[in-house]
Amino acid sequence: MVPTSHLAAFVLAALIIIVIPGPNVLFAIGRALAHGRRTALQSVLGVTVGAAVPLVAVAMGLGVVLAASAVLLTIVKIIGAGYLIYLGVMAIRERKSLRAALHSETPDADPRRMFRQGVVVGATNPKTIVFFAAVLPQFAEPSAGPLPLQLLALGAIALGIQILSDGTWAMIAGTARAWFVRSPRRLESIGTTGGLMIIGVGATVALSGTN
Repeated sequence: MVPTSHLAAFVLAALIIIVIPGPNVLFAIGRALAHGRRTALQSVLGVTVGAAVPLVAVAMGLGVVLAASAVLLTIVKIIGAGYLIYLGVMAIRERKSLRAALHSETPDADPRRMFRQGVVVGATNPKTIVFFAAVLPQFAEPSAGPLPLQLLALGAIALGIQILSDGTWAMIAGTARAWFVRSPRRLESIGTTGGLMIIGVGATVALSGTN
């Protein structure tokens, strides 16, 4: 079991790293502006589930390999960035359907599709991979028990913080969206704004480092 002192230090570090807007947060905000709070929260859930993939990889020892391999990290970064840009372009292309979706009693997007897209984003986010690979081991104590179990426990806490943080950002953005829909002229700009935000996140991930 992770020592209490290590656990408290990790929670503080995770809060600082996760709450600050990064790819996952901006993705959730973009989804909220483009499709509303429900879709954004579905995407947040998917992103969190996807983030569990690198967590398990780290716990099994693969995280060390990823952290040491610039080639593998670059491949993951390019895949994640490309997928984000694709989602942003699709949001812009579908912006004209927002008016009908907003005034319809049916869901504004397929829940399963939104969830699956979120899973891909979460699993390929290089910031998440590096966080689990580089940060989690620092708070584990070999003498306190099996390291894989400690890493999984710490990662589960991080994922809990992530879903609360990203969900809060999505709710805030969804509330702002309600102001936009009062004017028909603002309506289509929602899809464009959300799409451009997601594209911007993808471009940032592609052009910046992995930290």
